[in-house]
Amino acid sequence: MATDEARQRPLLMLDVDGPLNPFAARRPRRPRGYRTHRMLPPSYVARREAAGREAHPLRVRLKAAHGERLLGLGYDLVWATTWGAEANEYIGPLLGLPRLPVVEWGEKIVPELDGLLFKTRHVVAWAAGRPFAWVDDALTAKERRFVGTHHPGPALLHHVDPRHGLREDDFAALARWAEEHTHA
Repeated sequence: MATDEARQRPLLMLDVDGPLNPFAARRPRRPRGYRTHRMLPPSYVARREAAGREAHPLRVRLKAAHGERLLGLGYDLVWATTWGAEANEYIGPLLGLPRLPVVEWGEKIVPELDGLLFKTRHVVAWAAGRPFAWVDDALTAKERRFVGTHHPGPALLHHVDPRHGLREDDFAALARWAEEHTHA
């Protein structure tokens, strides 16, 4: 059973591609401090094969220092990424993160008919009223409206530029929000 202190910490829903892996950085350069890794997660290979395409290793750029920074923000961390549970195998160890809970999307990831990001309803359901911050590169006003209407607790939807990944100002904003919403 979780301690009272742990229950009072907000959640930090983490996307990988964009916030942690600045996939849109201009080629061939990568942002300072990032290391390039080549990965072939089984789910990616299966999706490529199902589409009749060859699976080439993914280029994933990660900054190892992000793990310690994320752990020090005052949140309970949760993967909210299409990497799913594979984030615990491929991403977490390179950042020094422990195994994290994972928001599941179901069998097939499909876009919402109303233009809402497919993750949004799942993130809100997973949070179950608990304060949360969500870092993602695909957040729009639609997600903010939906969360504001359907989530009874405080929420911060923090867009991260996929050309840069998490930067100092992002960490500062997340730290301020966690401090304001711990014990809420």
